[in-house]
Amino acid sequence: MGFELIPISPGILKQRAVSEVLQCNRYSSQYGLSLTQVQALELVQTRDDMLKAFGRIEFGTGILDSIIKEFCDSPYLSMQNYEQTLHDLVEIFYYYKNDTIGLMSDDELLKYMKNSYDNTCRGSLEMLSGSELHQLARNLRFGLSIDYSENGKLESGYEDYE
Repeated sequence: MGFELIPISPGILKQRAVSEVLQCNRYSSQYGLSLTQVQALELVQTRDDMLKAFGRIEFGTGILDSIIKEFCDSPYLSMQNYEQTLHDLVEIFYYYKNDTIGLMSDDELLKYMKNSYDNTCRGSLEMLSGSELHQLARNLRFGLSIDYSENGKLESGYEDYE
């Protein structure tokens, strides 16, 4: 008895990912946020581009549905910035997933990102990426506490990320 591999078209996988992103609208719509089919396709394309750029693989939507569900209740998101913020968060996530060299799970990294975005960064993606996550990655690589700051004191406010 043998096994046959049935090839799956990349188009089918992409359409499945788009469908899964659109299903997140059921959750995000309670916060007044939703994506169109075109926006979902573009978000899947951003995810695919980042996976390729960082040499990673994922199945289904990968991290997309988790990012949407984690961030859609942020007070800093509105329909005007929702789509672009999601694209930016996907790029930031994959960059720091590589930069933290696997020392945090996807969920831990997302919770840390969300806590920082809503609190310390007050909705600033530049501060999130350029400061908070940079410090996190540095601390992890050097075996320091995640909330260790360069001035030798522990930063407060990160207790909720776990």
